[in-house]
Amino acid sequence: MFFALGFVAQLIKSDLKLPVELTKSITIYLLISVGIHGGIELSHATFLDAVPSIFTAIALGVLLPIIAYLIINKVGKIDHLNAVAIATHYGSVSAGTFLTAIAFLEALHIDFEKYPIIMLAIMESPAILVGLVMASYLRGKHLNNSGAIQSNKSELIKEAFTNGSIVLLMGGLLIGDIATEKSIKTILPFFDHLFMGVLCVFLLSMGMEAGKKISDFKVAGKFLICFGALMPLISGLIGVMIGGYLLNFSVGGSTLVGVLAASASYIAVPPAMRMAIPEANPSIYLTLALGITFPFNVVFGIPLYYSFANFLL
Repeated sequence: MFFALGFVAQLIKSDLKLPVELTKSITIYLLISVGIHGGIELSHATFLDAVPSIFTAIALGVLLPIIAYLIINKVGKIDHLNAVAIATHYGSVSAGTFLTAIAFLEALHIDFEKYPIIMLAIMESPAILVGLVMASYLRGKHLNNSGAIQSNKSELIKEAFTNGSIVLLMGGLLIGDIATEKSIKTILPFFDHLFMGVLCVFLLSMGMEAGKKISDFKVAGKFLICFGALMPLISGLIGVMIGGYLLNFSVGGSTLVGVLAASASYIAVPPAMRMAIPEANPSIYLTLALGITFPFNVVFGIPLYYSFANFLL
């Protein structure tokens, strides 16, 4: 509902605005909160229990951008570098979509494993690295390096592993895992009781951002608009099956794996792609990730992945 409110506010050209620093602070709060809650649960498990989830996250982060690239380039006939830039977004993950899915499950009182939180933290980096490798390969093969702007690979690799969202998630996981029960009890009122209210404001801001991208739809074209809705649907259903059959997760956990597979990054990947592939059009990949895929997942995708998980399991 709050996402819709923000979206409509943009459509009617309301003067409603949220300070940039507020939205950044909200994102920081939500990521730390999710990390801490995941860490608390992981403190009761062993590292070996998390290994299958870790390897699955890496595999998804590597395979999804390659599959997305082949569809965009071979079927949609989009040029190689724009195809790589777009595909990298779909191999990565959206923390906002994941947080919304957690709120959806909690509203239905559906329990879920905490391992998908580790997967969320891991999946960002492999996709960026795959995008970097594909861009370098395609420049050499198709552009013969003529006129191509060379990116600083070491900076990109560093960004892939030190991105703020990854640091906050992993830091929260570590704190939740090693903190004493007494320490956790002192901070839970802040990171637990306020979570849903803060998430509502976050969704309001995301709705406003998505509404701003409406005017850019014509830049994307019909094929990419369809891709922005169909790719997450297909990836999400596959993710649910992986969660249920490969990782033996519950309905809630499988739903979250589906959401991870279906989401597209709009925070970490855009600046990385702007640095790695300056030839690509930012309007296209930002419109797809934030203007099409994010709203689709929030409104239709998450309930669909949950229903599919319920049907399978």
